[in-house]
Parts: sequence; C-alpha cells; structure tokens
Amino acid sequence: MSLRSPLGRVLGLGTAKDGTSHWWGQRVSAIALLFLGLWFAVSLATMPGFNYAEAVTFIGRPFNSILLLLLSLSLAYHSYLGLQVVIEDYVHAPGIKLIALVLSRFAHVLLAVAAVFSVLKIGLNA
Repeated sequence: MSLRSPLGRVLGLGTAKDGTSHWWGQRVSAIALLFLGLWFAVSLATMPGFNYAEAVTFIGRPFNSILLLLLSLSLAYHSYLGLQVVIEDYVHAPGIKLIALVLSRFAHVLLAVAAVFSVLKIGLNA
C-alpha cells in the first residue's frame, strides 16, 4: 500500500531529499555566526581606535585573522542558504528563478573570495 497519489506515481514525483541538509546547514551556520558575531562585537568594542592603523594591527594578529575568515565564510554561506529559500519560495517563473539562483551563488562566492583575499592580504602583510 502506497500513500502516493496516482498522479505522483505516474509523474514519478517525490521528495527532493535535500531539505534536511539545508536545514542543518542553516542551523549550524547560525550557531557559528552567534559565537563569531559576539567575538567580533566585543573585539570592536574593545579596540582603542577605529583608524586604519588600528584596523591593520587588529587584522594582522593571527587569531583575529582566522576568526575573521571564519566569520566571513560562515556569513556568506548562511546568507546564501537564506536567500536560496526566499528565491525558491517567492519567485514563481522557472527561468527567472534559475537565473536568480545562479546569480545569487556567483555573488556569494565572489563576496566570500573578496573577503578572504582582503583578510589574507592585510593579515600576511601586517
């Protein structure tokens, strides 16, 4: 006995079976962002100044560079997952949906690579 509808049996439609990994990705990245965001807020609050030299010194410390890289990457990943859900739920035209998903992925990868490059450039030259 099957619980599938006759139309579902004919079309072969079923679950996509990727919702669980997406859900876990959002939850794990949200927890990472909670801790990394708290660290970043406390670090900014305790910085003696906000000029260029202080920022370069802050990023130049290895511990801060590593945490900034983790913050940037987890922020880009979490943002991508959230925007993907919004596009899939609210964009109904198939062509526009595909274009929006592809552009979203390219934009998030580009921004993540730019953030990693910036932190590494400042961190390794400081």
